[in-house]
Amino acid sequence: MGRAFACANQKGGVGKTTTVVNLSSYLALTGDRVLIIDLDPQGNATSGLGGDRSDAPSVYEAIVDTTALETLIRSTAVPGLDLVPSSIALAGAEVELAPLDQRERRLARLLAPIMDRYDHVFIDCPPSLGLLTVNALTAADGTLIPIQCEYYALEGLNQLIATINLVRDHLNPRLAVDGVVMTMFDARTNLSAQVTAEVRAHLGDRVFQTVIPRSVRLSEAPSHGKPIHLYAPTSSGAAAYRALSDEFRRAVGERPGVESAPPGQAMVA
Repeated sequence: MGRAFACANQKGGVGKTTTVVNLSSYLALTGDRVLIIDLDPQGNATSGLGGDRSDAPSVYEAIVDTTALETLIRSTAVPGLDLVPSSIALAGAEVELAPLDQRERRLARLLAPIMDRYDHVFIDCPPSLGLLTVNALTAADGTLIPIQCEYYALEGLNQLIATINLVRDHLNPRLAVDGVVMTMFDARTNLSAQVTAEVRAHLGDRVFQTVIPRSVRLSEAPSHGKPIHLYAPTSSGAAAYRALSDEFRRAVGERPGVESAPPGQAMVA
């Protein structure tokens, strides 16, 4: 049976979806079976993989109407990578969930029957700490936290960690912080290095050594509905996410990826 990871940070624009889409695609390329659940009403993971955010059935039907996740899974252009899409309807889901019994555990119950199909399940959370994110944390075995290499990105980190601890103490005792990914690293500035050093000082070896650079190609890829390995496979962003996938495998006890980053291309802090 695989493991589920909630990719969470209540701050927007820190690289959650970019990390979910590209880490997942590289893991799938090396033979793992991977599922992305797009739990963000903005649906960027869905569109970033070429999916349709129209009125087609989505994760909304699962969370609110308890439709089986199995019926909502869609294949993607990456062999081995599946998607449960988001839709606009998800924007009202938190209001609809509020009066329901066991509202924090709905995703956990839905996910359990399909976990043996996958090696990794990544849940792309909305930029908030509301009921959708709590559902993801309750369903997950671990968390993946992307942090932008800028000063304001540090604000709110303690709140996020406190929320994770509360969910672990009251709803999901197996929940852990599996890794922190430093994103939008700009080697030309001292600030990126300073922020990275401060996060490492607070969170230690839970911070991945691989950092994700600022990259025009990474920013462009979602508008083409492609992960970075399909859009710009020789870019610095592609090299970084390939390296991150290898490091992620080692961190969660899996075999190293067969596609290792070429020497000198993986950025490390």
